[in-house]
Amino acid sequence: MEKYEKLEKVGEGTYGKVYKAKDKVTGQIVALKKTRLEMDEEGVPPTALREVSLLQMLSQSLYVVRLLSVEHVDANSTNSNLDDSNPSKRNHNTTTTTNKSNLYLVFEYLDTDLKKFIDSHRKGANPRPLPPSLIQSFLFQLCKGVAHCHSHGVLHRDLKPQNLLLDQDKGILKIADLGLGRAFTVPLKSYTHEIVTLWYRAPEVLLGSSHYSTGVDMWSVGCIFAEMSRRQALFPGDSEFQQLLHIFRLLGTPTEEQWPGVTALRDWHVYPKWEPQNLVRVVPSLGPQGVDLLSKMLKYDPAERISAKAAMDHPYFDSLDKSQF
Repeated sequence: MEKYEKLEKVGEGTYGKVYKAKDKVTGQIVALKKTRLEMDEEGVPPTALREVSLLQMLSQSLYVVRLLSVEHVDANSTNSNLDDSNPSKRNHNTTTTTNKSNLYLVFEYLDTDLKKFIDSHRKGANPRPLPPSLIQSFLFQLCKGVAHCHSHGVLHRDLKPQNLLLDQDKGILKIADLGLGRAFTVPLKSYTHEIVTLWYRAPEVLLGSSHYSTGVDMWSVGCIFAEMSRRQALFPGDSEFQQLLHIFRLLGTPTEEQWPGVTALRDWHVYPKWEPQNLVRVVPSLGPQGVDLLSKMLKYDPAERISAKAAMDHPYFDSLDKSQF
């Protein structure tokens, strides 16, 4: 890891610290994600290895942030300039079987994300809507990236504007923070104790369903689509209960007819019976085709939710030049 010069810490991801760094040889700017691994007797846990190889394969898509390399640094070795832990505090007790080590994932670096981009259009000296053609282009690329992941059997499970990185010069949107979800399990709090946002979480997850599928990502895509149009979150709940109420107030309280099995889900309670509202009220600038696509992404029954691949063929995208993608 001496190959990289750390420039600054750019964040604490859900799974570890993230640094902006420079490859000393090529000068390339990269993002380093440092993840702590609990070693087992055989070394790096096989789940982590599987996730990483899957990530390398998925990042062949232009619409997924590219994983350039993976570096494994044994935390017991003291020669790494990237190891933050204090050598004097290290546990040198060799009788324990678990061993800490660090996995550094080296990604291409992109300096902005969709959240910052939307914020820049809502706040500041020049508030303005996102151009409809740009919303259309970003949504198409998002669907393309999600379809790519789903076709390889991978769910993201935490899609949100902060996880969508932008190459503004080229107008490209890329999915980040992908794939670590299963090896490291989706946490409810990141280890910096900030609450992981619930705003994009599908109702079946909020209601404690033990089985969920590609529909969880498509729900998130719908929430992100609406947010690009509104420049503010569609369902900004601050607890799982409040999150559900936000959803039910807009889409109506779900019934067994609409969503077979909903009342049998683990966290289902009897909720006030709200009638569905017209979606046009919350996304007035979208236009009929956009509203239709959004309604298909926000279907209650996950089996009825539109797939990423089918979404790309929706008439909302008819005016888009798809050959550029």
